[in-house]
Amino acid sequence: MPQPADPLRWGSSFPEAARRELGNDQLRRNLGHATSTIRAKRAKVVGEVPDWEALRDAGSALKTQVMDNLPELLEELERNVTARGGVVHWARDAAEANRIVAGLVRAKGTDEVVKVKSMATQEIGLNEALEAEGIHATETDLAELIVQLADDMPSHILVPAIHRNRAEIREIFLDRMGDAPPDLTDVPRELAMAARAHLRRKFLSAKVAVSGANFGVAETGTLSVVESEGNGRMCLTLPETLITVMGIEKLIPRFTDLEVFLQLLPRSSTGERMNPYTSMWTGVTPGDGPSEFHLVLLDNGRTRVLADEVGRSALHCIRCSACLNVCPVYERVGGHAYGSVYPGPIGAILTPQLTGEPSDLPYASTLCGACYDVCPVKIDIPSILVDLRAREVESGSAGRGWGAAMKAASMVMSDGGRFRRAARLGRVGRVAGGRDGVIARLPGPGAAWTDSRDLPLPPKQTFRDWWAAHEREGADDERSGGDRPGSERPRTGRPGTDAPGTESR
Repeated sequence: MPQPADPLRWGSSFPEAARRELGNDQLRRNLGHATSTIRAKRAKVVGEVPDWEALRDAGSALKTQVMDNLPELLEELERNVTARGGVVHWARDAAEANRIVAGLVRAKGTDEVVKVKSMATQEIGLNEALEAEGIHATETDLAELIVQLADDMPSHILVPAIHRNRAEIREIFLDRMGDAPPDLTDVPRELAMAARAHLRRKFLSAKVAVSGANFGVAETGTLSVVESEGNGRMCLTLPETLITVMGIEKLIPRFTDLEVFLQLLPRSSTGERMNPYTSMWTGVTPGDGPSEFHLVLLDNGRTRVLADEVGRSALHCIRCSACLNVCPVYERVGGHAYGSVYPGPIGAILTPQLTGEPSDLPYASTLCGACYDVCPVKIDIPSILVDLRAREVESGSAGRGWGAAMKAASMVMSDGGRFRRAARLGRVGRVAGGRDGVIARLPGPGAAWTDSRDLPLPPKQTFRDWWAAHEREGADDERSGGDRPGSERPRTGRPGTDAPGTESR
């Protein structure tokens, strides 16, 4: 697969990609089934924890503590990793991290590595960088393997191949795996066993493994990976050399802090009480596991995000994917529409900040707040989205149209008379409506709105006109003794609930 110009950001703009993906019925069925299943499992196991909100508060407080003391904690981590036989490398960006890893692999005299699923290595485009150096990286997570064999991109943090069905997977294995049984069917167990046999040979021959890390403990120098298939355990123990690429925000201060996150993460991600495999290692242990350990600490824009008082809480993310599973936008368009390694609500705030480039991703949200409600570390994603949108408009990178539209709206809304005249003029828009009560297509600049959403028909009568008419009727009633047939005073307490174009509930 060719390496994207920017490993973190690839693909077309979100509006273009979203329109394309909305036409993929298979994707929408897969997403609807998978996300609803994960949501139900998560709700069940979260409901079993009486102090769940206290756990969320604890997780949020710990991540805030890490961000406030990140330089000191990183130095502490480096000291403890080094003291236990590991080697620490610092990488400013993707290019430097890739050079470090490629150099370590070449030094071992091998042209193949096995990998544990890692968002950080996807972020920096490590597989493509190694391929350019003549080194093949084999993904060992089943879904990541499917994506890799298909020359595809992941579409979900937890289930990267969510957009593929089992018939497609069978064809991918037969065409690309090389050692798949010729009589392979699309029965899930047979597909899993074919992948297992293929990967087992890789595990037993690989001299070098590359992993990410869910957590790095500053106090002890311990790294941890949690996963569900056992492939991580194989990668972390069998090869001679282990290289871990970890974003600098993945730190936690103390070993006891794992107690909080190992309850929050599995319940929020897979809907399980605990992960089937939780692997931890501290440096090098003679006679047990790899004899050489390297830790690459990756910045790649994180210190820039850390300096942002509003956006820095995006670095609290523990990659559980809970926000994706409740997002109405993600559920309909899938991960590829985001054009980023990080899809969904967290990607909409994290990607623009890591790249530091103008982006349309902050607009890929309804601001419904469901992502905040399920986030195990209480990242206020909607507030960050609003802040990022405001910056886009203020900087002018959102386009001249936005600035002009906002100035026009400000001029109209700052004066009562202008606002009243504009509201009456808006009734002309009814001619553009259809029988279903919405405007599906506006001409000229208005098409930018209706290309991605419908516009409700304006009411036949503005609220101000309705109110004035009822006031006049009330005055007439008083002059005529209050017994004019058919007259009715406006209801008190909730004025306007019976106005045309509204619905009483």
